[in-house]
Amino acid sequence: MTLTISWFLILAAALFSIGVAGVLIRRNALVMFMSIELMLNSVNLTFVAVSRELGLIEGQVAALFVMVVAAAEVTIGLAIIVAVFRRKASANVDELAELRG
Repeated sequence: MTLTISWFLILAAALFSIGVAGVLIRRNALVMFMSIELMLNSVNLTFVAVSRELGLIEGQVAALFVMVVAAAEVTIGLAIIVAVFRRKASANVDELAELRG
């Protein structure tokens, strides 16, 4: 059995769907960040699969750019979560609205 681009696109769609479900269902900020990372990685898989199918390098360059942006997002996001957790002792997103003042 040969792996075609459709297998990679189906896998990317499944990973993206799991990430969307994680963001919409879970209220923990850490789980939401992991779900966002899962969605970004599924997009990277799509970029690389289409790039390989078409014989172009642009998809791989875009995937590398997305990984760099995701690393910066994780760094800043985790710093914010740690700061909120130190102050509130909870990573629940619904309780973050109470910090407005």
